[in-house]
Amino acid sequence: MKPAADDPRPILALVAHDEKKADLVAFCAAHRAALARYRLVATGTTGGRIAEALPELEITRLKSGPLGGDQQIGALIAEERVGGLVFFVDALTPHPHDVDVKALMRLAILYDIPFALNRASAELLLRG
Repeated sequence: MKPAADDPRPILALVAHDEKKADLVAFCAAHRAALARYRLVATGTTGGRIAEALPELEITRLKSGPLGGDQQIGALIAEERVGGLVFFVDALTPHPHDVDVKALMRLAILYDIPFALNRASAELLLRG
């Protein structure tokens, strides 16, 4: 499901590798007021974890990353509908869908959207 097109808030996409999901949930909890300014979209499992912990945040859940969720976010980026991407990456664990992850990163770079890979850069993104 795509976020409503008639909502004027910019889309912020949220993604986290399994080993970083708890960190992203903690980040969202610490910044819930700032996140409410965005239409939030997330890959399936990540979105589920955020929604469970923070039911007050509206979040559109896409498919799980390996099942096409990364590509769904990539499509939103290519449609120039995403205002920023927060992707908490686990750099120490191999990921079978690494090709999808790299494609998502490439689109974020190509379309010149703010792109945070860790908590420090995500905090800077929200300040902007």
